[in-house]
Amino acid sequence: MRVLFMGTPDFAVPSLEAIAEAGHDIVAAVSQPDRPKGRGHKTQPTDIKIAAQKIGIPVYQPETLKNNAFLDKLEELGPDIIIVAAYGKILPGYILDYPKYGCINVHGSLLPKYRGAAPIQRCVINGDKITGVTTMYMDRELDTGDIILKEQVEIGEAETAGELFDRLARLGGKLIVKTIEALENGTAPRIKQDDDAATYAPMMEKSTGHIDWTKTSGEIINLIRGVNPWPIAYSEYKGDVMKIFRASASDGDGAPGEVLGLRDKKIEIACRGGSVLIEELQMRGGRRMSAESYLNGHSIEPGEILK
Repeated sequence: MRVLFMGTPDFAVPSLEAIAEAGHDIVAAVSQPDRPKGRGHKTQPTDIKIAAQKIGIPVYQPETLKNNAFLDKLEELGPDIIIVAAYGKILPGYILDYPKYGCINVHGSLLPKYRGAAPIQRCVINGDKITGVTTMYMDRELDTGDIILKEQVEIGEAETAGELFDRLARLGGKLIVKTIEALENGTAPRIKQDDDAATYAPMMEKSTGHIDWTKTSGEIINLIRGVNPWPIAYSEYKGDVMKIFRASASDGDGAPGEVLGLRDKKIEIACRGGSVLIEELQMRGGRRMSAESYLNGHSIEPGEILK
């Protein structure tokens, strides 16, 4: 089976590698164009471009897919199936309709829950205990296509979105290989999604990480986990931004956002119905460190309010 792979970030890499290791004929990889990254804003290759070049697969990075812009290359490559994992752009109809076995998507949730751009982060923020990966036939709408296979995993109590992201990426690689095999031998199911059970996972923004101290400790800790490693949870302390990477729940009492003091070498902040113990943080211009290390060189004043 001739496979065209479409993906861009690191989530897609295990799927590409697994397909290659399974011996399938990958005719090319398609990724979004290289973009400037980091403080120096230097143009960096996408994760899929790097992975494809290591495997020895041609890479194409069209600026647009609209108006049949990629049709000539598609006809030249002649894929039997197109595998899509976090490509980052809506595929036009001429691509969706081209391959014999369809366009198959690897999605980081148990559809129909968490359709959209940020399913892994949103399930952690919402405090879910179970998630997984789904492969599906792509259609014209966002993540609404018929389901082929699913596999679920438990979410660790303290697991961050970044840690879960890595696990689901590897799981996606295993599941897409099973999916291709099922399509080849004619055993792939086609299960319609229940639209009434669907939920949406909108794209993450920096503001998503803003902590509302009027929420419970559980809600706040889930947010801290869900926005790690990006955009990172934050609050304001003495007019400066405090980024918070890890925290745990406690039973302190005070006004929402009030600094209660120190407990177990951690910074205790009041919230609704309890408190949060900040374990790892970073102040603007400083480095990321444990609360204990921060307190070795800085003081925290009880009664101050984090905004």
